Amino acid sequence: MTLPGAVRVVLLDIEGTTTPIAFVHERLFGYVRSHLAAYVANHWNDPPVQDAIRQLNDDAALQGRGLISDPETLLGVVHDLMDQDRKSGGLKTLQGLIWEDGYRAGELRGEVWDDVPVAFRRWRNEGREIAIYSSGSELAQRRLFESTGAGDLTPLITAFFDTRVGAKVEAGSYTKIAQALGHPAPAILFVSDVTAELHAARAAGLEVTLSIRPGNAPQADAHLFPAVSTLTGI
Repeated sequence: MTLPGAVRVVLLDIEGTTTPIAFVHERLFGYVRSHLAAYVANHWNDPPVQDAIRQLNDDAALQGRGLISDPETLLGVVHDLMDQDRKSGGLKTLQGLIWEDGYRAGELRGEVWDDVPVAFRRWRNEGREIAIYSSGSELAQRRLFESTGAGDLTPLITAFFDTRVGAKVEAGSYTKIAQALGHPAPAILFVSDVTAELHAARAAGLEVTLSIRPGNAPQADAHLFPAVSTLTGI
């Protein structure tokens, strides 16, 4: 598809758009599951961990389970949320902290498709900005793009947004992102593999495109959106 000249920002999802779903679900989530207990035991009293616990305790969707007050309860809640693929802010904060350890130790490296750095550099050469919007924490996003096989891609990225701005299926989230970027909504193209997110972005006035990659879940209403199989196709 031809990128409209009016588009000044390409806003990208990560999972299923820049990065294989298998990397997220198998490598990253698997790393959390295997390192969670040791991390919590070693960092229980650290302020960032306690902040994640406060977020979990304040999560309305978790009310009725009782407050998390000990490591064993935290482990149970985290595993339950991951089994349900929930987008809890507290969960994403804790995952990001564990991944941060993994990236620092050299046990994790970010993975993107080969077309991603090529597209990034072309868009920047054209004077366009690149932003990321993912349910993973901003910290986790940065570490992924810092450590790819193509090198550190973060200098090419203008801004990172996580679900602190709002849920990805709510139009208001995209309005906030447009305001933060300082561009009118029609000047932003959002690319995602999930049509519910594209509907929300379109309702906010953004241009939208569906990402069709190996391993992505079929979308019943995919026909309602322009689609690409590589970012160099934009």
